[in-house]
Amino acid sequence: MAPLPLSVSAPIVSTPPRYLRRPVVAASGAMLAALLFLTAAAAVWRPDYLPAALLRRSAPAAPAARFYSFDLVREYPHDPDAFTQGLLYAGNDTLFESTGLYHRSSVRKVDLQTGKVLVQHQMDGSMFGEGLTLLGDRLFQVTWLKNDGFIYDRHNFSKRERFTHKMRDGWGLATDGKVLFGSDGTSRLYQLDPESLEVTKTVTVKYQDNEVSYINELEYINGEVWANVWQNIVICELQPSVYKAMLCRQIA
Repeated sequence: MAPLPLSVSAPIVSTPPRYLRRPVVAASGAMLAALLFLTAAAAVWRPDYLPAALLRRSAPAAPAARFYSFDLVREYPHDPDAFTQGLLYAGNDTLFESTGLYHRSSVRKVDLQTGKVLVQHQMDGSMFGEGLTLLGDRLFQVTWLKNDGFIYDRHNFSKRERFTHKMRDGWGLATDGKVLFGSDGTSRLYQLDPESLEVTKTVTVKYQDNEVSYINELEYINGEVWANVWQNIVICELQPSVYKAMLCRQIA
């Protein structure tokens, strides 16, 4: 079944390249953040099965993966040529967006109601923009297949600095307002210090005692880290204290 039209996603092509990854998006408050997160995750790939790791049970008493549907309650205009990799709502009808693809990656400030790009920083052609999160007045961005990241002043993109990190790769970023959470497409989830950008904790995400690989986009919602599994319509809710997948849902 064709995915619902989404105003916050890039066009879907019939034969996506290997690097195609649809990010999940954050939006106004927990409700809008959760809605955009689920719809963006549903727009990439729609196999009829969950990953084997999410279906195998380690014991008869282990809970089965749950299945959920969603309702599209509102649409917003958005640049159809933007290959969205990170999207967050910053209040006052303002979105910050990271777009990908080589020679097309950018960081943008976007008006939610009109979809107009208010401010844009075009990245170097060798960079493939990925996850984006906002902590205070600083926007943190990671890049695909590199250990490079960037910090931008949310009020002035010309004020930016570059950093390196110890994750294998840059996929998703999120924050609880104190630390950064990062993913690199494996089953690992990282906790980073926002000042030194050093990794302070690394854990392996598991569901029913099986590793969950391809952890992709991250969101922090109501005390939990939500992560989508790349190439699957699956959202996992992680408990930050142990980084264990307490619940994985397939979106129907």
